[in-house]
Amino acid sequence: MLTRLEVDGFKNLLDFSVNFGPYTCIAGPNAVGKSNIFDAIEFLSLLSEYSFMDAALRLRSAGARGADPRTLFWMGQGASSTMSLAVEMIVPSKVEDDFGRTAKPTTSFLRYELELEYEAPGGEGYAQMGRIVLRREELRHIKLGDALAHLPWRHSKKLFRDRIVFGRRSGTAYISTTVDGDQRIVNVHQDGGSRGQPRTSPAVRAPRTAVSATTSSDDPTILAARREMQQWRMLALEPSAMRSPDAASDPTRIAPDGAHLAAALYRLTAGNSADIYSQVAAAMAALVDFRGVSVDFDPHRESLTLQARLGDGPALPARALSDGTLRFLALCIISVDPEFAGLLCMEEPENGIHPGRIEAMVDLVKGLAVDPRETPGPDNPMRQVIVNTHSPYFVQYQSADDLLLSLPTSVLRSGARAETVRLTPLQGSWREKSGEFGVSRSVIMDYLRNPEGTQLRLDLGEGQEIA
Repeated sequence: MLTRLEVDGFKNLLDFSVNFGPYTCIAGPNAVGKSNIFDAIEFLSLLSEYSFMDAALRLRSAGARGADPRTLFWMGQGASSTMSLAVEMIVPSKVEDDFGRTAKPTTSFLRYELELEYEAPGGEGYAQMGRIVLRREELRHIKLGDALAHLPWRHSKKLFRDRIVFGRRSGTAYISTTVDGDQRIVNVHQDGGSRGQPRTSPAVRAPRTAVSATTSSDDPTILAARREMQQWRMLALEPSAMRSPDAASDPTRIAPDGAHLAAALYRLTAGNSADIYSQVAAAMAALVDFRGVSVDFDPHRESLTLQARLGDGPALPARALSDGTLRFLALCIISVDPEFAGLLCMEEPENGIHPGRIEAMVDLVKGLAVDPRETPGPDNPMRQVIVNTHSPYFVQYQSADDLLLSLPTSVLRSGARAETVRLTPLQGSWREKSGEFGVSRSVIMDYLRNPEGTQLRLDLGEGQEIA
């Protein structure tokens, strides 16, 4: 679970920070920077698996701009060509390494910090477009006694926090960076907290993070951090992917684009078809006159086809269903899949949904997230959801604790004004009670209803302004 994100120098995110609960809705107009928040999360996830350059090239927005890694760094006046990223996260209690061995992290509540630098072109290959250099990497634990201060949202201590936050560690970090002369050294320390010598490597020569290079259960806490970040994904459901039938050999988990719906549902129904089918159908009934869902297996073609019955009509294949119905159906299948865990980032989940059914979509999306009042488990998976929207219909069904308003902000950087974004909570929410400035719900609704181009300015006191 990602509980806090801090970013400086990534795209237009400057001195940016936000605390997340199990479910968060970010509301605001387009072109403000909501998507950049998702991009920062996705970039960190990619960095846990790929090299710096491969992660930059795989990021959805980088490919659209000619795959130039420089576009990921803030390029305003006085830019320093560096970015810093930091997260606080709760990692899984048990992980499996790349060799099939299981291990338990020493501590489960961690803070990870990363500083990267863009190096201009100067050679062959990737150097023709420049390269990304590691400046600093840190992984430390958050003490058990400090957990409540870092988890200010409402939750059960006994049923939730005590189950997911565990472990004690004294001494140094799991990963640290030191300076030796003019060279930065990344140190990987022993997991058990021993005073033994760390494994060291020069930061400037590192092609990837120390977290992404950890594949063995010999470093279980670093591995757990990696596995957690690998589960942070963008869920961008594409109708063409959801309509495609699956081969019997295809993956049995729903892909970020919505592919493999049939294979996933087929796996879930193995030995328990009636119950799973009825659960999905019951959830779908909140959207349309939905009578049933099934998976047709063709043994000759070895293919799986998702079918659904709407009203009194015959069973229809997925290719005959509307975009909105498919999107809702995909989320319903995810909701009954205990193996689909981690963080889901969704942009405008209300797209393709009739305004009269928005409340049902909000209930479904929010219901995907873990309930912090109950014990995590198969019936309450450790799943987190962050959505962004500019729809007043979607916003009106959000609770104050879950809602953040995204607004453009002017900050002083290198002696000049720079445009960035801030997320502002509602009055009475847990974020405001933690000391953040809050606005009323009417401000958010009025802002979303204002005609395009209308400027809204909030007075945050001397030296601070949101415009």
